Amino acid sequence: MRFLVLLLMLFSLTASGRPVCAADLDLAKSITIGSGPKVVVEFTDPDCPFCRKASKYFEGRSDVTRHIYFYPLPRHLQAREKAQYVLSQTDRAGAYRAVMSGRMDNLQKLGGITARGIKLQLEHLEIARKHKVDSTPTFMISGRIIEGFDLKKIEEALGPK
Repeated sequence: MRFLVLLLMLFSLTASGRPVCAADLDLAKSITIGSGPKVVVEFTDPDCPFCRKASKYFEGRSDVTRHIYFYPLPRHLQAREKAQYVLSQTDRAGAYRAVMSGRMDNLQKLGGITARGIKLQLEHLEIARKHKVDSTPTFMISGRIIEGFDLKKIEEALGPK
């Protein structure tokens, strides 16, 4: 049932003239957090302060399943490495939470980056480009594309908890 809702949601996304096709979005490559009935597809940068605020907000929503893709911005010099680190870990959700909380900010170099993590980070970037994502955070919720951490729009799209 949740897959059908996601499929319908993704086929209907046409905001800003940017259609999204569910067949183009490989959810197996995303970081999945949560198991709620409301689906959020998220493009994020691990060093974006607004992405971090959004991450903290969604941690408090047990009614949401998040599918997260990294889109590290060039101006955030460690963002790509942090994304690769997260995507290299067995527990990607746990690594994501550690990075987004800021606990990894003061490390000179992140260990544990694998070829698989680097490849997946490049695939995330390609998925973002294919869907014309050019800013973070960007969300796909209930047939809408929401750019930025616009809490009012996010809550309107999600509805009540």
